[in-house]
Amino acid sequence: MDLRFTPEEEAFRAEVRAFLDDNLSDDLVRKNRNSAALSKADMEDWHAKLNTKGWLAATWPSEYGGTGWGAVERHIFEEECALANAPRTVPFGLNMLGPVLIKFGTEAQKAEILPRILDGSDWWCQGYSEPGAGSDLASLKTRAVREGDAYVINGQKTWTTLGQYANKIFCLVRTSNEGKPQEGISFVLVDMDTPGVELRPIRLLEGGYEVNEVFFTDVHVPVANLVGQENKGWTIAKYLLTHERTNIAGVGFSTRDLDKLKMLSQTLVRGGRPLSQDPLFAAEMTEVEIDLEALRIMNLRMLSAAKEGAASGTQSSMLKIKGTVIRQRILSLTRSALGSAAAPFPADELPENVLSVPEEAARAAASYFNNRKLSIFGGSNEIQRNIIAKDLFGG
Repeated sequence: MDLRFTPEEEAFRAEVRAFLDDNLSDDLVRKNRNSAALSKADMEDWHAKLNTKGWLAATWPSEYGGTGWGAVERHIFEEECALANAPRTVPFGLNMLGPVLIKFGTEAQKAEILPRILDGSDWWCQGYSEPGAGSDLASLKTRAVREGDAYVINGQKTWTTLGQYANKIFCLVRTSNEGKPQEGISFVLVDMDTPGVELRPIRLLEGGYEVNEVFFTDVHVPVANLVGQENKGWTIAKYLLTHERTNIAGVGFSTRDLDKLKMLSQTLVRGGRPLSQDPLFAAEMTEVEIDLEALRIMNLRMLSAAKEGAASGTQSSMLKIKGTVIRQRILSLTRSALGSAAAPFPADELPENVLSVPEEAARAAASYFNNRKLSIFGGSNEIQRNIIAKDLFGG
C-alpha cells in the first residue's frame, strides 16, 4: 500500500498553502493560535472567502457547488488549514446537512437549501442530543405529531453548538412508538424563528458560551420539511454521522498544538534550564510525539484504502479514539508546562492587576477544559470501543 502523495496531490498542497498565505489575516491567525473565541463575523468572513474560491463545501460533489474532492484532497486541505491556524468551517450545514440533502432530499429541498448554505444566507445547527438521549440517541423523546400538512413538535434538545447564531436547525424527532426505537424516528428541518422555539445558553466549564438548550413547545413545521421518509430518520442519522467524523483523527490540529508546546518548552525555564531539558517532561513530549506519528501513518493508510474504496468504519473509530486522546494529552502537557501562568479564565475577564498573563498562556487552561469534549462528541470514545469490539470479535 503506497503511503506517498502523488505529484498532483503535492501540487494541490502548494496551492492550498498559497491561498492561506494570501487570505488569512494576522488577526485571525493570532486568535486561532491562542485558542481565542471567534466572533460570528470572523466565521462568516472565512466562509465567504472559501466560497469565492470554490473550496467551501469539501464533501459535496461539484454539480451542487462543492469541491468534488476525494478523501486525500480533503485531508490535505484540513491539515494545511490546521497548521496555518485557519478557522474550521462551521460543519452543520456544510459537512452534515448538505450531504444528507444531496442523498436523501427532494429536488425542491436541494434547490432551495444548498445554495443558501453556500452563500451564508442560512446558518444551521444540529438538534440530535437530548438530556436523556446522548450516546443512546435512539431513546430520544422529542415528539412530532402529524396534523394535516404540519408536524407539531414538543420536546427538548441539548448541547446545540453555536445555536445562538443559527436561524435553522435540523432535528431528529419521534414520529412513532411502534416497533424498535430506531424505527420511529424522522429527520425534520425547523426554522428557529417559528413560534414555540426557545433557545437557552449553557455556560461551559472554561467560562465560554458555545452550546445551548433548545425547547420546542407546540412548534408547527410544514410536512414539506421532512427529509426522506417518515420513520426512516435513523438511516439518515447514521449517514450524517459518517460525515460528522470527517477528518476525525485531527492530525493537523495535534501537530500544530505539539509544535506550540515544543516552542514553549524551549522558552520556559524550570530549575535554571529550559523545560525541554527536563528529563521527565521531555520523555512525556517524546512519547506523545511518537503516538502522533503512528496516528499520522495510520491515517495515511486509511486514506490510501479510501482511494481504493476499502476504508472501514472500524478504522474511523480507531482514529477517533487515538486522535482525541493524543490531542487532549498535548493540551494537558501545555497547561502543566505553563503552571500558574495558564489562566483558568480568559485574560480579559480577570480583574485588573491580579495576574499578568502572557498571550500564549491566556487560553491554555480554557482550551484544555473546553477540549475535554473531544472524546465525547462525534460518538463517545466508550461507544467507539464497543463498535470496534463488535466488528472485530462479533456480538
